[in-house]
Amino acid sequence: MNPNIVYYEEESLNYRLGKILLEKYKSAEWVKIDSHNNIPELRNNPNSEFARMKRNLVIGIRKTHKYVPNSKTSDFLVPYTSSGCSAMCLYCYLVCNYNKCSYLRLFVNREQMLDKLIKTSNQSGSDLTFEIGSNSDLVLENTITGNLEWTIENFGKNERGYITLPSKFDMVDPLLNLEHKGRTIIRISVNPQEIINNVEFGTSSLENRIKALNSLKEADYKVGILVAPVVLLENWEVYYRELFHVLAETLSQKVKNEMLIEVIFMTYSYIHRMINTEAFPNAVDLYDKNIMTGRGKYCYNSITKDKGEELLRFEITKHFPKSKIMYIV
Repeated sequence: MNPNIVYYEEESLNYRLGKILLEKYKSAEWVKIDSHNNIPELRNNPNSEFARMKRNLVIGIRKTHKYVPNSKTSDFLVPYTSSGCSAMCLYCYLVCNYNKCSYLRLFVNREQMLDKLIKTSNQSGSDLTFEIGSNSDLVLENTITGNLEWTIENFGKNERGYITLPSKFDMVDPLLNLEHKGRTIIRISVNPQEIINNVEFGTSSLENRIKALNSLKEADYKVGILVAPVVLLENWEVYYRELFHVLAETLSQKVKNEMLIEVIFMTYSYIHRMINTEAFPNAVDLYDKNIMTGRGKYCYNSITKDKGEELLRFEITKHFPKSKIMYIV
């Protein structure tokens, strides 16, 4: 990433990572801000500026460290070293939290965050799993900060608990030779290539995501697959049948033997529609009143979702009889 503008909290430059980023992006324009949560010149931009705003970086200090209990693939959702993303998926759930200001924010106080992770893990009577990637894509962030590499090795030294994160990116080579000690779980999000092309702008191809998953498993990481989000565009049945055929043909046997699968159907919103209409006027409209329900926030109606779930369960069972479906939501 080569940002045009870096917005930064002054205190962030007192941290080692802040100094590294200042040197790394010294050719960019640097603009001092009071708070990473409130940048008026960006907040007041029209929706049409959404894609351009994704080319900026914001550097600050994370002040909120509250862990949220979770009941899916982790015990807690953990605010960690970044929020937002430079990709532009049309359905991005981060838009619901940050509206058009869902650009990438980097937090330099990583030692403080990791210390709390380790302390919380050690205070528990059993191994806890911490979801550290719920606010951003940490594989993507790692290409800028190296934070994920640093986290994996340092958390592995503790030998208690697990960290987990999802990703739509394939840049995993820096992770493959780390001493992770089996304490890191990386789940790769997959979708039909047609969905990636038309909906998940700026993310890695399906082929490269699969290669990344195979490489991670060869490096003895615990891995999983998210079929997420399931997007029911025209011809979706054909697309998702083909997806599972491709997965069955190209995933390594090691992955197939231990694969955990999560399935998440797309939710959408009025906010998404307003931003996408102005920022991506030629993009596909993900809202379909014939199969969606809700006011302001939309989901697939029960008949449509049941049909989708039936197809996905059939394809998973057909191609991956040894796999475990963790949940479908």
